[in-house]
Amino acid sequence: MAVFFCSKCGAAITPELAELAAIPDVSDDDRDRDRDKETRRAPSTVPRGCYAIDPEPWGPPYVVQDDQEALQPAQSRGPVVCREGGFVISAGSRRTVLVHPDDAAGLQPLPNCPNSNGRCGPAGDEGLNRACPCGAPVATLAADCFGPYELHLDPVRTYAFSQ
Repeated sequence: MAVFFCSKCGAAITPELAELAAIPDVSDDDRDRDRDKETRRAPSTVPRGCYAIDPEPWGPPYVVQDDQEALQPAQSRGPVVCREGGFVISAGSRRTVLVHPDDAAGLQPLPNCPNSNGRCGPAGDEGLNRACPCGAPVATLAADCFGPYELHLDPVRTYAFSQ
């Protein structure tokens, strides 16, 4: 079990969470399609009460993909992204901590909502978009209707204490 804390102020960001051995597979077929509350959001990549370490790069900076014909998602579990210069792939932080967004309910959008562009919610491909109550940017929420639903804790701006 581990609790994650803000590196700036030391406040707990999550309750105790159990580590998963690997990132679970989530089917795109399981998106919310309830007629009364349609978000088209995927189920959370990580179940409540758990966390997983993402070994793949996540978020900016992005670099142009070498092969512009055999396209890859810009980051793990995300969509293909085209920016100036062509289709890109993440060269961002490795080993971000994936948690269920509800397990870090005290995090808030950054003032003026930078890095929160998306159709139905933040796409998560622009950088940190969630802050600790002390104001320090610590995480990236991906919650748009075309990508994963997950929260990435920055591996430098947060730390874990295991019990």
